[in-house]
Amino acid sequence: MKKHIEEISPQKVKSALDMAVSQARRNLDDFTHMCQNHTSVDNFYPTCENVQWTSGFWPGVIWLAYEHALSGEHGEQEEGALQGDKQAFAYAGNVFVESFLSRIENKIEVDHHDMGFLYTPSCVAPYKLLQNENGKKAAILAADNLLLRFHEKGEFLQAWGSMDAPDNYRYIIDCLMNLPLLYWAGEQTGDEKYREIADKHAKTCLQHSIRDDGSTFHTVFMDRTTGAMTKGETCQGYSDDSFWARGQAWAVYGTAVNYRYTKNPAFIEAFRRVLDFYLSKLPDDLVPYWDMIFTTGNEEPRDSSSASIVACGLLEMSQFVSESEAAEYVSLAKKMMNSLVDNYSVKDPQISNGLVLHATYSKESPYNTCTPEGVDECATWGDYFYMEALTRLNKEWSVYW
Repeated sequence: MKKHIEEISPQKVKSALDMAVSQARRNLDDFTHMCQNHTSVDNFYPTCENVQWTSGFWPGVIWLAYEHALSGEHGEQEEGALQGDKQAFAYAGNVFVESFLSRIENKIEVDHHDMGFLYTPSCVAPYKLLQNENGKKAAILAADNLLLRFHEKGEFLQAWGSMDAPDNYRYIIDCLMNLPLLYWAGEQTGDEKYREIADKHAKTCLQHSIRDDGSTFHTVFMDRTTGAMTKGETCQGYSDDSFWARGQAWAVYGTAVNYRYTKNPAFIEAFRRVLDFYLSKLPDDLVPYWDMIFTTGNEEPRDSSSASIVACGLLEMSQFVSESEAAEYVSLAKKMMNSLVDNYSVKDPQISNGLVLHATYSKESPYNTCTPEGVDECATWGDYFYMEALTRLNKEWSVYW
């Protein structure tokens, strides 16, 4: 029996957003012409070049902050400061559009599937918000680049590595969150090839990535000759038969956001299965350990980023189900966000330049080969999805994905 957690109140949502936006404003000095590293070091993000798969999340924070500053609906605490910030956020966000356009035009570290993570929050967002044409151009080029990773044999988008490398004939659960870029590109161009490939990859993922109990494989390997699944692994989790928290979270949000584009009821069914498993493994405060094989009382680190991702997925799917089911999902999301705000969010910029503490990027175990990195730190995607979830709770939000 989990302890009772109250739903976050509307006033608390606004206050948490105010605090996050103020932190983002302070960070513009360091992160306008340089990117934010994927995770913090001793709770402070270093700068980096625009070369990582995670580089799109900080620009996404900027655009969410821009929306909040633009709205004029804030708590009393920092009203004056927020009102003057929208131009600074727009300037920084547009600087990143040019950086990301250059990156895709010059093919700088784009030989992987994470085009959606890179280009949806950094370039689709400013196109939707401000009709930034370079944002649209960059995002469509990124979608074109993603199409190049499609294998007809097996019908999937290869995650990374050389396309002819036998040991890289695989995809990962994360890619569900890259598919919205393809659906969007199809809408913008009128070309059905984007939707067709997205549909094929999604079908393959639903067929192979979700285990019978609703847990997920991080990685699925396919046979180059037959296109059949050969094995599933949990490469970033504790072991192949464990339950990597962030992979499960990607499945929750990924099934929800893909339903938005496809209206395929298989996504709702899959969403319920992966969500039920996720909820069954949560500790008392509704924030999972980095791998959900660990339960309450364990000394293993948490992954706060997974909680924010799942909250976004709950709020996304709440738009497409019955009133009673929607109320359940919204209530769960509000409780998760209340726990994050109270126990994980950064409230003092002297402690961290991030938004949410206690995320885990990559943790070594006796059964995986991960490089330990970003363990019990802030994660740039965790900050982004934390702000997205708060934004969804604060207003009727037009999704970037």
